[in-house]
Amino acid sequence: MSANRKKVEALLYHAKPTPGKIQVIPTKKHATQRDLALAYSPGVAEPCLEIEKDINKVYKYTAKGNLVAVISNGTAVLGLGDIGPEASKPVMEGKGLLFKIFADIDVFDIEVDTKDVDAFIETVKNIAPTFGGINLEDIKAPEAFEIERRLKEELDIPVMHDDQHGTAIISAAALKNAIEIAGKDITKVKIVVNGAGAAAISCARLYLALGVKREHVVMCDSKGVIRKDIENLSAQKAEFATTKNIHTLEEAIQGADVFIGLSVGNVVTPQMLLSMAENPIVFALANPTPEIAYEIAVKTRKDVIMATGRSDHPNQVNNVLGFPFIFRGALDVRATKINEEMKLAAVHALANLAKESVPEQVNITYGKTNIQFGKDYIIPKPFDHRLITEIPPAVAKAAMDSGVAKEPITNWEAYKEMLAERLGTGSKLMRMLMTKAKSNPKTIIFAEADHLDVLKAAQIIHDDGIGTPILLGDKEIIKELMREINFDADLQIIDPKSEEEAVRRNRFAKVYWEKRQRNGITLLDAQKWMRERNYFAAMMVNEGEADSLVTGYSRSYPTVVKPMIELIGKQKGVKRIAATNIMLTNRGPIFFSDTAINVDPTASELAGIAYMTSLAMKMFGFEPNLAMLSFSNFGSSKMPSAQKVSEAVNLIHKRFPEIVIDGELQADFALNPKMLKEKFPFSKLNGKKVNGLIFPNLESANIGYKLMKEFSSVGSIGPIIMGLKKPVHIIQLGASVDEIVNIASVAIVHAQEKVKNK
Repeated sequence: MSANRKKVEALLYHAKPTPGKIQVIPTKKHATQRDLALAYSPGVAEPCLEIEKDINKVYKYTAKGNLVAVISNGTAVLGLGDIGPEASKPVMEGKGLLFKIFADIDVFDIEVDTKDVDAFIETVKNIAPTFGGINLEDIKAPEAFEIERRLKEELDIPVMHDDQHGTAIISAAALKNAIEIAGKDITKVKIVVNGAGAAAISCARLYLALGVKREHVVMCDSKGVIRKDIENLSAQKAEFATTKNIHTLEEAIQGADVFIGLSVGNVVTPQMLLSMAENPIVFALANPTPEIAYEIAVKTRKDVIMATGRSDHPNQVNNVLGFPFIFRGALDVRATKINEEMKLAAVHALANLAKESVPEQVNITYGKTNIQFGKDYIIPKPFDHRLITEIPPAVAKAAMDSGVAKEPITNWEAYKEMLAERLGTGSKLMRMLMTKAKSNPKTIIFAEADHLDVLKAAQIIHDDGIGTPILLGDKEIIKELMREINFDADLQIIDPKSEEEAVRRNRFAKVYWEKRQRNGITLLDAQKWMRERNYFAAMMVNEGEADSLVTGYSRSYPTVVKPMIELIGKQKGVKRIAATNIMLTNRGPIFFSDTAINVDPTASELAGIAYMTSLAMKMFGFEPNLAMLSFSNFGSSKMPSAQKVSEAVNLIHKRFPEIVIDGELQADFALNPKMLKEKFPFSKLNGKKVNGLIFPNLESANIGYKLMKEFSSVGSIGPIIMGLKKPVHIIQLGASVDEIVNIASVAIVHAQEKVKNK
């Protein structure tokens, strides 16, 4: 992607369709006059009076307990420096977005127009009653140390400067595990810290709390080693000044066990790395260019244990592993501060989580067979869904044990369940899916690339490294559109009707004719059909000239499905193909089947649809809990349509007893565990979270998923074709760019699975 296009895309992302990245959404009903009378005057007076009597009730009657302020003056924005409060606002909004999507914490971003420490502190103190916690962000050192220290002393809510402590907590967890893997003693390891800003000081302090000896730490700034004989050192630098007669990073790193880089790129040479001790630990955390490139480091030293700040290498030290979950735990016990005990609890919880068996969904996300604790996995992955249930409880317990929790937790199992329910995984699924696709990109045909939205989707797939597009359509139109959107990639562009494709077209026609000649297809017919892009594209996939295919943007679904069935064919044992949509709901992804193909399936066909849905769910890393839907509950109606569903359930129980499925069930009973348990305690779905709905016919499934999309603003991935031999997926007529990108990502992941299962 060109630098100019990246700039344009970033600006458009922040400007359209609504400026900024966060908004305030009401949490109470507000449709009627009665609702408004309760929300404001006169009803609002009652909670006001209760809070006046007991200030702690502000947590009961307002959003304070789940509201964090992200506060900055814009003096040290990562990679940009002192850009001022207004220019820092997009960063602060971004931080707010991360708080919400990873830990369900609401945020107001506050940009303060002052560099005066006293004025900044006074401003924060004056607005503190609004918030349950304060996250300080992008404030330059040494002022950041003083601001955080005083606010922690003078406020009774959690305060943390993430630039200092976030990197410290994550890197400390990684360091703890790396030292264990290297077979070293933490009390004896020699550490060089390159960088002396807020993050570096905080990292070094936390390493000492883990057991590192102060005399074994050497810190360098841009001028070299920080020594006791240097005049006018700041108090923070003086903490880590050494008496050793060394002056340069090159001298300091000789014989060191650990290098921690919080500075600038490419300052560590291969020769310097070779001078380190056996099994060296190198955390090159400058971003986007590490102090030494990952590829160079692992080539230079086979025994190196390496971490960076980048997502494209193992062991990413990413602050998102820390701050959302630390504040979550602090808020949930109404902690008065985030203390050293809470930070260390987060360190140990992160370190321990990396040693546990990795869920299959995480393996799938990162394209691995079996992620295991070791040199390339010393810290959990950012998309590990266990973070929300492991880190906050550890932080909350530490707050309680250290005496700073005002609302102690008594039922830890219930608390963990609440944490799991706070965030449905629907909002994360596409990020996980794209990460999985990027792990092993495949070729993908866009059969209608001469349509602007399809080409834009192909551009995103290419630029984000999700896959390698093959563009089908009118070449001149495609090239003109590519110029229009600054899409300058060197990709295959194929016009099936062109003379230059005559040889391949005739070869495909012969294969097609030989396959279908006993079904009324002549060679002339086959040659004619191969001029059609969908037939041509299907043959490319069928003949191994492409890994996957997306089509359907400009044609009706049935006309596109027909050539795919004829040319690609069904998987062994599949009588009828089907389609599922993944609905990205607040309670997590829910699979809807069959949303696009089978009009009125029989009981046997419904059983087949349910079985294929369970396989599709497992491909995405979900353990299926399926409900077979009807207007009836467990035989309450003898209508043929209800009995069909009941028969389908019985067939699945006999053929595939390992699948968790039950019905027939009405949708509310399927999705409301309390209702189901009260009325139907015998159901196989009791104690399970239903994540797949099998509808009795196409009409109900299609209407259901489209109503959810429109009324609830629920995202949808699909329809996803199930039952074909090859990764072919058909989008809905006129699909949006995002929808095309989503289904293309699915197609690439599907192609990866096909290769794996050969």
